[in-house]
Amino acid sequence: MSRKIAASTLALALALGSASMAQAAMAPPAGVAMDGPGKILVDGAGRTLYTFDKDKPGASECTFLCAVAWPPLVARAGAQAHGPWTLVRRSSGAFQWAHDGSPLYTYRLDFKRGDVSGNGADGGVWHVAKP
Repeated sequence: MSRKIAASTLALALALGSASMAQAAMAPPAGVAMDGPGKILVDGAGRTLYTFDKDKPGASECTFLCAVAWPPLVARAGAQAHGPWTLVRRSSGAFQWAHDGSPLYTYRLDFKRGDVSGNGADGGVWHVAKP
């Protein structure tokens, strides 16, 4: 009988763990924070997210060295679009989060929450993402 209880408990724990992992994969990857210029989009760690003027709706143009300086906000396997949060397939085949169709990125020179050093970078083509 104790083996049945242990097996049932294990099965329940695995099911709950799988459900919470699935929810995490489907949840939007970011949130909204207040900054000097107002509300901005941030990733799960609170880092500022950016958009790139050279991107086309639903497509990322930031690849190779660009993606080293501006890491894309990569979506976990199983992630699903929800409301304004959409997914863009990168040239590598990986998925990247987008907001209202605009792919989202962090900036490698932002070191802590609230840093917005990428805003206006590279001739003004990078912008803090806003809700």
